[in-house]
Amino acid sequence: MKQFLLFTVLLFISTLNGTAQNSEISGDAFAHTYSIVARDAKTGEMAVGVQSHWFSVGPLVAWGKSGVGVVATQSFVNPAFGPEGLKLLNEGYTPEEAIETLINNDEGRAFRQLAILGKSGKNAAYTGENCVAEALHITGDNFSVQANMMLNDQVVPEMAKAFTENVNLPLSERVIAVLKAAQKAGGDIRGKQSAALIVVGPDKVEEVWKDKKIDLRVDDHENPIEELDRLLKTARAYEFMNRGDLAMEEGNVEKALEQYGTAESMFPKNLEMRFWKAVALANSDRLQEAKQIFDRIFDEDENWRTMLKRLPKAGLIDVSEEELEMLTRQSSKN
Repeated sequence: MKQFLLFTVLLFISTLNGTAQNSEISGDAFAHTYSIVARDAKTGEMAVGVQSHWFSVGPLVAWGKSGVGVVATQSFVNPAFGPEGLKLLNEGYTPEEAIETLINNDEGRAFRQLAILGKSGKNAAYTGENCVAEALHITGDNFSVQANMMLNDQVVPEMAKAFTENVNLPLSERVIAVLKAAQKAGGDIRGKQSAALIVVGPDKVEEVWKDKKIDLRVDDHENPIEELDRLLKTARAYEFMNRGDLAMEEGNVEKALEQYGTAESMFPKNLEMRFWKAVALANSDRLQEAKQIFDRIFDEDENWRTMLKRLPKAGLIDVSEEELEMLTRQSSKN
C-alpha cells in the first residue's frame, strides 16, 4: 500500500513537472496555501498572513515594504513576484498594473497565484487556470484573500467573511482570525505545517531594520496558526517591555513600572518581565517590594542574582552598595 501511495505521489509530481516544461516552473517551489493581504484603514498598516502544508512558507509567500505595499505569491511560487511587485508599486504602478506586468512576462502564469495591495488599500489578485482546486481569490475593501489546493470551496469565502466581521481587531489579530477561519472551513487539503505574519507601516522608512513592524514565522509545527497566535501575543507583551525600557532610559520610572507591569500580566511566568519590573521598583526606592520579587526570581533561577549584581556598572539600577547587597542577599527562608 505504501509503495502504491509513493508511486501515486511521484506520478502526480512528474505529471505537473512534465506539464510545466514549457512553462518554466519545474524548478519552482510548491507553496499551495491560503493567504491574505490586507490594510488597516485606521492606521494604514499593511499585512500578509499565510499558512501551508509546506516547510517555511513565509519567506516564499509573504513580502512587504513600509509605505509601499504587500505581496503574496503562491501556488508554484515565483519568488521574484515579491520584490518585483513591490518595486512596481514604488514606481507608481497600481496593483492591477503590477499584476498584469508580472503575469504577462511569466511563462508559468497558468500555475501562479498572486495578490498585491498598495498603501492606499487598493488591491488586485490573480489565480492561474492550472492552479490545483479548490483555487479561488476574493478581493474587497482593503483586502484580498486567496487559496489553492483547499479541501473545499468554502475556505476563501470564510476568510473574506472573517476579515469583514473582525473590523475592531488590530490588523495582526485580524489576520490571525482570517487564518483560523480558513482552517476551520477545511484549509489545505494536505493539512498544516507552517505559517507566517508580516506587518509593515504606512510610511516609508530609511532604516531597513524598521521596515517590518511584525515579522513572525512558524516554519514547522503541528498547529502552526495556534503557534503563530502565541508568538503574536508574546510579541505584544515585549512591545510593552520595550516601552518600559525606553521609559527607564528617560528616567520615567512610574511609566516604566506601568509598561513592565502590563507585560508581566500577559506572561506572569516570564522571569525577565518580572525582573525588570523589580528593577524599576528598586529605582523608585521601593526596595522592599523589589526584594520580594527578586527573591522569588532567584529561587527559580540563581543566574538572575548574578545579573542583578552587574547592573550598577551598566547604569541600569541606581542603588547604593548596601542596598544592592540587601537586594541580592539570600533570603532567610533558604
